[in-house]
Amino acid sequence: MIVGIFCAVLTCYVLLILSLMYGFWKLPKIKQQHIASTVDFSVIIPFRNEATHLPKLLQSIAHLKYPIPKMTFWFVDDASEDDSCKIIEQFRKEHSTFNIYILQNKRVSNSPKKDAITTAISQIQSDWIITTDADCMLPMNWLAFFNQEIAIKQPKMIAAPVTYQKTTSFFSYFQLLDFLSLQGTTMGSFGLQLPFMCNGANLAYQKEAFLEVHGFSGNDTIASGDDVFLLEKFIQKWPKKVVYLKTKSALVHTYAVNTFKELVSQRMRWASKSANYTLLRGKLIGVLVLLMNLLFCILPCLVFTSVSWKFLLCVAVLKILIDSFLLAQTLHFTQQKFKFFYFLFSTLLYPFFTIFIFLKSLVSTYTWKNRVFKK
Repeated sequence: MIVGIFCAVLTCYVLLILSLMYGFWKLPKIKQQHIASTVDFSVIIPFRNEATHLPKLLQSIAHLKYPIPKMTFWFVDDASEDDSCKIIEQFRKEHSTFNIYILQNKRVSNSPKKDAITTAISQIQSDWIITTDADCMLPMNWLAFFNQEIAIKQPKMIAAPVTYQKTTSFFSYFQLLDFLSLQGTTMGSFGLQLPFMCNGANLAYQKEAFLEVHGFSGNDTIASGDDVFLLEKFIQKWPKKVVYLKTKSALVHTYAVNTFKELVSQRMRWASKSANYTLLRGKLIGVLVLLMNLLFCILPCLVFTSVSWKFLLCVAVLKILIDSFLLAQTLHFTQQKFKFFYFLFSTLLYPFFTIFIFLKSLVSTYTWKNRVFKK
C-alpha cells in the first residue's frame, strides 16, 4: 500500500517536472530587434521603509535606455517611517527630466500593495502599467524589451523573470533555489501554454484591461496575490494575450531576506494566496508538489518499517535529481552559479521547510513590514 502510494505520487511528480522542463526549453528566448520606442510606460513602485534599497533602484532607473518622456515612475508610500520619501525626493531634484511622482497610499482593503497599485492607477494616463518593488534593480534595456513585445505580439499582459542578487552564504543560496524553483515553474508553464504563476516585481499589463477585469476586486481581502490573481483574471478573459518575456535583458534582481524569521514570514505571505487560486491547474500542481514533499519528509521514518530501504533511497534520489534538472535550467538562465554542496543541502532541507511553512500557515498569522496579517 505505502509503496503503491509512493510510486503513484512520484510518477506524477516526475512527469510534472519533465513537462515543466520541456515547457522551459520550448518557451522562446526573445532577441532584441530594432523597434521604435512608441509605448508610454507607467512604472508603479509601492514602498514601505525601503531607505536601504531605494538608492540602488533609483540608480538603475537613471541608467534605463528608453526615452525619458515615455516613462513615468509612480512611487506609492505605504506609511513609511524612515527616509524613503526623502531619498526619492532628492533623486527627483537631481534628475529633473524624469517624470517621478510620490503618492500616499489610500488604504481600503486588507492588501496594502493592491491598494497602492490601485491608488497609482487612478492617477495614470498611459496605456501600459509595469509593477516592480522598491528592493529591486532594473536592467538597462528593461522597457525597450517590453516595448518590443507589445509592438510584435499585442498582448494584454506580459510576465517577466526575477532573480536574487548573487550571494555567498548558504542561507541566501537556499532562498535563491527556493525562489528559482518558482521562476522555473513559471517559465515552464508559459512554455506549455498553461500559465498559472507570475511575479509582481516584473509584470506589465494594459491599464484598460486592468479596469475591464475590475482590477483586484474579488481578492482584495487577501493580503498578497496582486500578481497571481490578476494573472488568473487575464487568462480567463484573454487566454492567448498573456505572454512571457524570456530574456536575460529583462531580468529584474531583488534581495534575499536577512533572517530566518523574515524568511518564514515572507514564505507564509506567499503561501497565503495558494488556497484561493481559481485556475484548476494551479491547485492541482500545488497539491502534487506539497504531497511529494510530505512523502519525502516521512522517508526517514519508513526505514524502520517493512518497506525496503533501497526503495526509499531510490525515491529520495529520484526526487532530488529531477528537481535538480529544472533548477539547473533556471540557474543557467539567470546566470547564477551552481554550488554543489549548497545545492545538495538545500534540496535535502527544502521539503522539510515547505511542510513547516504549510503547517504554520494553517494555524498562525504572519508579520510583514511590521504589520500582522491573517491568512
